[in-house]
Order: sequence, then C-alpha cells, then structure tokens
Amino acid sequence: MERLGIFEKDIEETFVRSGGKGGQNVNKVATCVQLRHSATCTEVKCQKARTQGLNRYYARVMLCDKIERQILGRESDEQKRIARLRRQKRRRSKRAREKMLADKHMQSRKKEERSFRISPEE
Repeated sequence: MERLGIFEKDIEETFVRSGGKGGQNVNKVATCVQLRHSATCTEVKCQKARTQGLNRYYARVMLCDKIERQILGRESDEQKRIARLRRQKRRRSKRAREKMLADKHMQSRKKEERSFRISPEE
C-alpha cells in the first residue's frame, strides 16, 4: 500500500449487511466491507468471506489492485479472463458463420471420400 501511496487515513470504511450464503450470521452482522479511497475516488465492495475481518483484508487487496491498474494501466488477470469470455460468447457475423460452415462441409466431404469402400470382386 505504501508503494502505491495508499494510506489508511485516506480510506473511508463502511460496513453493510451482506447477502447470499452464510445463514443467519450474514443476516444479523454487517460483514460486507465497502472502501473508498478519497484521493483517487476509487470504491471497492467486498463480501467474499463470512467474517468482517477477512473481508476487510480482501477489500484492501482489491483496492490496491484496482489503484495499481489505474496507475500502471496494466490489465489484470481477471480482466483478461473476462475479456476472453466476452470474445468467446460474442456472436459471429453472418459472413464468418458462413465461412466456418463452408470449411466444415469441405472437411466432411474429404472424410466421405476417404471412406469410399471398394467391394471385393468375386
């Protein structure tokens, strides 16, 4: 945190009730942590764990990663993974789809020609 110039005095920390898994404990205790770095106006919300202490740690790690990405302009592994999934799920254009299907038909024709059987002569 020091390396990035993030100090505890610049961080505003609030606690919110989490939702989801965790049973009655989650519904009674404010385990979700929300951090706001006043210098960069960066906000992070974390409810990974069931305990507030662990979520405070995870939230600080997430805040550091987010600010580091902003400063250095690097893509994180998580962003790369999300971008890759987005590309995979994206619909193909009509032309690309037709080309892919034509290639598949060509391949199936090749296979059919290979499996041409010669009947034994009697």
